[in-house]
Amino acid sequence: MKTVGIIGGGQLGKMTILEARKMDIPVIVLTTEHPSPASEISNDYIVGSLYDDKKILELASKCDVITYEIEHINVEILKEIEKQGKKVYPSSKVIEIIQDKSKQKKLLNKYNIPTSDWEYVDESKIELQLEKFKFPVVQKSCKGGYDGKGVFILKSKSDIKNMIQQESFFEKYVECKKELAIMIARNAKGEIKTYPVVEMAFDEKTNICDTVIAPAQISKEIEEKTKEIAIKCIEALDGVGIFGIEFFLTQNDEILVNEIAPRPHNSGHYTIEACTSSQYEQFLRAILNYPLGDTTLLSNACMINVLGEDGYTGKTKITGEEEVFKLPKTYLHIYGKRETKPFRKMGHITVLNNNIDIAISNAKIARDRLKIISE
Repeated sequence: MKTVGIIGGGQLGKMTILEARKMDIPVIVLTTEHPSPASEISNDYIVGSLYDDKKILELASKCDVITYEIEHINVEILKEIEKQGKKVYPSSKVIEIIQDKSKQKKLLNKYNIPTSDWEYVDESKIELQLEKFKFPVVQKSCKGGYDGKGVFILKSKSDIKNMIQQESFFEKYVECKKELAIMIARNAKGEIKTYPVVEMAFDEKTNICDTVIAPAQISKEIEEKTKEIAIKCIEALDGVGIFGIEFFLTQNDEILVNEIAPRPHNSGHYTIEACTSSQYEQFLRAILNYPLGDTTLLSNACMINVLGEDGYTGKTKITGEEEVFKLPKTYLHIYGKRETKPFRKMGHITVLNNNIDIAISNAKIARDRLKIISE
C-alpha cells in the first residue's frame, strides 16, 4: 500500500487514519503538537508548523501521496512538491482557490454556478456598498475563516465600527429555508460519487454547525439539482479527493453555493455509521485513485456536535457517557483532544433511526447528557 502523508493532526486526520487501519494503509502526519488526535494513532508523525517548508518536505520524502485535513497550510511548498513529481491531492491549485473565499466566488461566477451576490469591501465607499446590498449584510474575510470565524453580519450602520479589519468582501444576506450540504468525491480517473444531501442547523451563538440531518427533508427535484451543482463545482475545480459543499436553499427554492471545503467535512461525519462507505474511506479511495465506494444511505441519521462547555478551560474531563451508551443506535465519537475550551469541537454523536424525528430527539438527549468540562 502507498503511504499517505496528512498535513494536520486533528480529528479529521484521526478518523481518516481509523479507516486506513482497516486497509493497512500507512499514514504519517505533520502535526503542530504531540500528542494530537491524529498523531497518537498514526504510523509516524512529524511535529512542526503547517507552514514550515522543511517539515512539509520531510513529510513528502516519506510518503507517496500528500493530502491535508485543514486549509490553512503552506501552498507554495505544495507547488514545489508537485514539480518534483509527488502527488498532492487535492492539488495546490485547488487549495489556493479554497484558501481565499473571494477566489471561490470568482470560480463559481466563471462557471455560472449559482451563488449569492458579492463584491470586495471598498473602504472609500462602504456606506454606498451597504446601501446597495441592504441590511443585513454579510462580511466575510477572504482568508483565514473557519467554524464561524471570519464572518460578520452588519445589521445597521452602527455595526460599521465593528467590521472585520482585513481583506474581505460583502455578500448578500440570504433568507433561506434550509442550509444544505453534500459530500462529493472524485478520483484522478474522473469517477465521481455523491452522498445524500443533508440538512444543517447552526448554533446562533457560535455560528458552528450544530446538527446534521440525513437525508435532508427536501423534494427529489431539489435533491437532484443540488447534486448537479455539486458535480459542476468539483469539475470546475478539477478536484481530486473528497469535498464538502454547503448550500443555501432560498425561500423561492433557489439553490446557492455558500462555501466549498476540500477535505472531509463536519456535515459528513454521519457517513461513518449511516452509509456503506464513510467519507473517510472514500477520501482514501479518491486520493489513492482506487474505484470509489458505494454511498448508499443505510439508515436515516442525525449527527450532533459535542463542544467544550462554556466556562471550562483546561485538561479534558468527560461526564455523562454512560447515559449516552444507554440510548439505542447511538454512536459516540470523542476526538482525544487533551485540552478543552469553550465551544471547541471535542467530539460528535450519531444516532440512527428510520424515523428521523426519533433520531433527532435521541441525538439531542445524548448531547444534553454528555458534558465536556475541565478537571
